[in-house]
Amino acid sequence: MRRPKLSSKKYIFFILTCALLLIVGIRVREYEIGKIKNPPKPLHAGTQDGKAQKSVPPYTHSNITSEPHNQEAALEAVVSTEESDGVDTVLAEDGVADVIKTPSLPVDAANSAQSEQELQQQHFLDQALLEGNGTRPYYFHQGEYYPKPAVPSRDVKRGKSSGRRGKKKNMLGARLFPYQNPHSDRLVNQLMYVPPNYEEVRTSGRLKTILLYNGLDKWDAKLGRDVFLSTKCPVDTCEVTTNRDLADKADMIMYKDHFIPTGLGRPSNPRQVSLMYYLESPYHTQKVKIPNAINWTATYRRDSDIMAPYDKWHYYDTKIKQIEQDHNYALNKTKKVAWFVSNCAARNNRLQFARELQKYIDVDIYGACGNQKCPRNNADKCFELLDKDYKFYLAFENSNCKDYITEKFFNNALKHNILPIVMGARPEDYEVSAPYHSYIHVDEFGSAKELAEYLHILDKDDELYNSYFKWKGTGDFVNTFYWCRVCALLHDEESLRRPRWYTDVNDWWRGDGICRPGSWRN
Repeated sequence: MRRPKLSSKKYIFFILTCALLLIVGIRVREYEIGKIKNPPKPLHAGTQDGKAQKSVPPYTHSNITSEPHNQEAALEAVVSTEESDGVDTVLAEDGVADVIKTPSLPVDAANSAQSEQELQQQHFLDQALLEGNGTRPYYFHQGEYYPKPAVPSRDVKRGKSSGRRGKKKNMLGARLFPYQNPHSDRLVNQLMYVPPNYEEVRTSGRLKTILLYNGLDKWDAKLGRDVFLSTKCPVDTCEVTTNRDLADKADMIMYKDHFIPTGLGRPSNPRQVSLMYYLESPYHTQKVKIPNAINWTATYRRDSDIMAPYDKWHYYDTKIKQIEQDHNYALNKTKKVAWFVSNCAARNNRLQFARELQKYIDVDIYGACGNQKCPRNNADKCFELLDKDYKFYLAFENSNCKDYITEKFFNNALKHNILPIVMGARPEDYEVSAPYHSYIHVDEFGSAKELAEYLHILDKDDELYNSYFKWKGTGDFVNTFYWCRVCALLHDEESLRRPRWYTDVNDWWRGDGICRPGSWRN
């Protein structure tokens, strides 16, 4: 059979079409390669004084399953207070037969923790100013604005709570838990969360029961609803009990510092939450080796399900982090460094560092570890001494652990007119938790001698010293309302419908890299 002849016009058209397709293909390939070599920068990368802030990578979580633990088998497991060398762990999505790891975001593609938190904080500030006639949210001092019920996602409104599309939208809605937002402590999200159906919940009279399994003496709370009503929680339909007979039906079993197996199998309440609260660092807390015993955590760490920090700094406007001061914070201060301390055998060798620092600058150590005295029963007098005489304060924690920043920093230093020198958490943890340019981290220097040399420079330069106090007046240490947030999250239907269990909470709490015996520089 003879092939049909192509006209010259058709032949030229065919050649041009092929060439055009080839050029387009090359362009697309170059574009894809360019994206790999030069990934896009975060949309909200925070900057300070023209310098990009460090990006804080998200924490990794323990393996989490959809299967609750069996308490009968748990009774035979070992629970001790020994230290362990754990491993870094990952978070897995439940509701699926196979364990699915949360994808780790490239550092260049992830917003810094500080930027993420500030975006959330500013969102609720703007909302309060807009809807509350210029008032601040209720967690500020003299704050008056209270949140309204959340608007459910489109699919939830239609009753489509199942299915991949609807589930994803609802998961990303309130962003209350670490797996929904690993770059933030989500604290303000939880403070401002009111479930969409809360009016129905109120009308029903149904209360969420929280069982304090270790008893009431470990908590600053009363039985019943007092802790929720007295603090005017936005979500207050919860009650506190210590009656262990309710362990099978309670909506939450809460443990503080020490886990005690209930001896039960699976609870009759399939949505029951088991929460572990830790106040101290891993070095001073129980080692729990029971798998699938805990599905919520409440600690000082930002990746806890409910972060319970020692204090919380919040800007009035996240775009304004420094203002000029009309006070000279160095005026009439004649002494250099002070430290109040009673534990002389801390694991991070803080006393040894202070002794080394004393070789190069005057350090007055008050308490059991030094020769200076100030009665602990007269704290006001001691802090008055700091404000009046000293320029620097050693806010040294007893452990170098991620996010471990206690009252030694917030109460002893920041809430007074003295510049803190910090040791404890990682430098990037202080960047997220503290006001901008409000402290000096020991890891910024190669040795105690180098630190002392810089302190001498600050001592002689009032302007430079005062630059560390420009944060004052730009924000507030807010109330984190722990009990209010617990109650609010117990009303989050999405998390209760799809429970997540730590297969090994011990790995999450004290795994590799969580704590260090010495400097984070190493």
